[in-house]
Amino acid sequence: MDITVIISYYKALENLKIILLALNNQSSNNFDVIISEDDSNNETVNFIEQNRRNYRFNITHLYQDNDDGFKKNVMLNKCILQSRNDFLVFIDGDCVPHKHFIKEYSKIAEKSYFFSGRAVLLDKKITEYTKQNQTLKKLNFFSILFSKSKKKKDGIYFPYFQLSVKTKGIVGRNWGVHKQHLIDVNGFDTDYVFAGVGEDVDIEWRLLANGVIRKSIKNRAIVYHLFHDKVYSEVKVKENYEIFYKKQKMNNVKCLKGIENIQQ
Repeated sequence: MDITVIISYYKALENLKIILLALNNQSSNNFDVIISEDDSNNETVNFIEQNRRNYRFNITHLYQDNDDGFKKNVMLNKCILQSRNDFLVFIDGDCVPHKHFIKEYSKIAEKSYFFSGRAVLLDKKITEYTKQNQTLKKLNFFSILFSKSKKKKDGIYFPYFQLSVKTKGIVGRNWGVHKQHLIDVNGFDTDYVFAGVGEDVDIEWRLLANGVIRKSIKNRAIVYHLFHDKVYSEVKVKENYEIFYKKQKMNNVKCLKGIENIQQ
């Protein structure tokens, strides 16, 4: 199955370069990429235009006219409409995919399911080495094992059977779903104007409520999360949860402000 990888990106070109390098190093090439930039940045535009021929996959770059606040969900909905393939995989612009990332998603892209992956939380030392040298050399389990990275067990690549029977919820940095399942619930809810909750917790609840089944792809489709300081406040996350709980009570499985609003 062909896949579209959607990268949510904001002002971190060195991160993006590493992600594209890792995608260029995939063991399976049946995918294209959409860069979903919640910003307007000439540096990114110029880099992509000058380097797109260096990659083995097609790149579509969508971006805002202006940087006027958190519009991640708006951009994700635009990406859904622009996507060429029936199966979509979402990663964040600070997450570097394992070399078998695409292959594993291709193997399990069943109808009626959405899939939740996990991330190794890299320490500052490995992150700096990776970015400064633009290399994937340290992104392996043995290097990470002897580092200060967190969630190390999530970096064990084991494609044969599940190492854990627990199926945890999706995290926006690594998950996949059929395009039609997102269209059925009107995509991402654009009422969320702060980071956190809206791009994963909310969409997961609505997919489940619409009869789509969650399945773990932990230890199969792995990403390495580059270290950085926290970029959003707990206060704003709390505000998002208050919006989320209200929406649950209203039972708006198909959100009121989503893909359909962009089409109008």
